[in-house]
Amino acid sequence: MNKIQDNMDPQKNFSFSAKAEKKIDCIMEKYPPDRKASAVMPLLDLAQRESGGWLPVSALETVADKVGLAYMRVLEIASFYTMYNLKPVGKWHLQLCGTTPCWLRGSDDILKAIFDTLKLKPNETSKNGEFTLTPVECLGACVNAPILQVNDDFYEDLDYESTKKLINSLIDNKQPKFGSFKKRKSEPENGSTVLLSLKGKKNA
Repeated sequence: MNKIQDNMDPQKNFSFSAKAEKKIDCIMEKYPPDRKASAVMPLLDLAQRESGGWLPVSALETVADKVGLAYMRVLEIASFYTMYNLKPVGKWHLQLCGTTPCWLRGSDDILKAIFDTLKLKPNETSKNGEFTLTPVECLGACVNAPILQVNDDFYEDLDYESTKKLINSLIDNKQPKFGSFKKRKSEPENGSTVLLSLKGKKNA
């Protein structure tokens, strides 16, 4: 057994719900019969949501059977992408981008704010099981860096203080509206610098 699987939590029984099975049918219809293995990633995502935010061995086996792949091939995919969790995660899964744009814009300050508030280091889960902190690669929202993904939502343009405010809200079980903490769109901080003649026009 490889090191990844050795570090995985003990198995738990897993099976897709009837509602999920209907979603699987819709997903599989998108692929030719001889290409059903291409559905492995959306099925892994669905399995993870059905399993409380992580993928036990039994879920990987179920997905492997659905798409006609060897279990090890599915494990290779699930262990490569940080979007899949091979261990249980907290209610609030904090995924911090540390790639160059976010780092240059202050991701270290976000990391410090999380530690100062939760005493949580990368790849740790809080003792109460509420929070998990995972470092990830580029989240694809560089223009609004730095980015902290909380479960499925992006929180953008964060700094030390706004991160502490966000975390304290989550501690109180209140999730703030996602998006930019500076309330800006995908443009430079001082506003648009190109196509200004189109600003304000419909369909601009």
